[in-house]
Amino acid sequence: MATTDNLHYSILASGSKGNSTYIETAHHRILIDAGLSGKQIEARMAAINRSLKDVEAIFVTHEHSDHSHGVGVLARRYGLDIYANRGTWQAMDNKIGKVPLDQKHLIAPGSVKDFGDLQVESFAVSHDAAEPQFYQVHHDNKAFCILTDTGYVSERVAGTIRDADAYLMECNHDTEMLINGTKYSWPLKQRILGDEGHLSNEDGAEALTSVIGRHTKEVIIGHRSHENNTRSLAHLTVATLLEQRDFGVDHDFQLDDAEQDHASKLMTL
Repeated sequence: MATTDNLHYSILASGSKGNSTYIETAHHRILIDAGLSGKQIEARMAAINRSLKDVEAIFVTHEHSDHSHGVGVLARRYGLDIYANRGTWQAMDNKIGKVPLDQKHLIAPGSVKDFGDLQVESFAVSHDAAEPQFYQVHHDNKAFCILTDTGYVSERVAGTIRDADAYLMECNHDTEMLINGTKYSWPLKQRILGDEGHLSNEDGAEALTSVIGRHTKEVIIGHRSHENNTRSLAHLTVATLLEQRDFGVDHDFQLDDAEQDHASKLMTL
C-alpha cells in the first residue's frame, strides 16, 4: 500500500476509446471506470508499479463501453467490489457478464461512500446514458474531481466540485473540426454537440473558470476525441481562455493532458 498519507492518482487512460483512473491512499485503492480490456488495465497498472491485486473496488460512471468494458472481467478475476447507481446497473448488467451478487453495490447520485481515509462522492451529470454520474474523491481535506461525458456543467455540479485540488476535465472536441469533419453523420454530430453529449474544448475551459479555486493545483485535460481534436489544440484552447480570464496557468496550477495510449505518472496531492 501507499507509504505516505497522501492522495495519489494516475489517469490510466482517457479518451473516446477507453477510460480508467487509479486512486490510492495509505489504506485503500480503487478504480474509477474500467473502459479498457482487463489485460490493458493490468499493463497500465504495471507501468505505474501498481497491481490490481491490491485494488478493492471499481466505481462506474455509466454503462458506455469506453467506461465499463473491463468491469466484469476484473470483478471476476480479482474479486473486486463494483459500485454504480441503479440505472447504470440495469443498463450494464447484461453487458459485463456475471458478477457475484455480494460484489454488486449501489451508490446513488449525490451520495458518499466512506472508506475511512477515502471518501467517494457521486454527482449526476447530463449525458445520453441511463443514469450517468461522476465522482469526486476526498482525503485529508484534499479533493480530486473527475468530470467527463457531460453535455454541460450545471450550477449544481459546479457548486459540488468547486475549488478541488485537482481536476480531470473533459475537452472532447474542437467544434469546427466536429462540424466540418466527414467521418461522423449529422445525427451523431448533433448528439455530441447537444446537452446530453460532450464538452467541447471551449466548454471545458468555461467550466474550469467556474470551479478553479485557490486550492486548485492540477488541471488535466481529458477524454479527447481521436477524430475531432488534437492534444495541442485542446491544450492551447484551454490555456488561452483561462489566461484571458486572469487564471495563473502553469503558475497557480499546472495544466496537463491525459492520454489514451498510456498511463500518466502517479501524481500526489
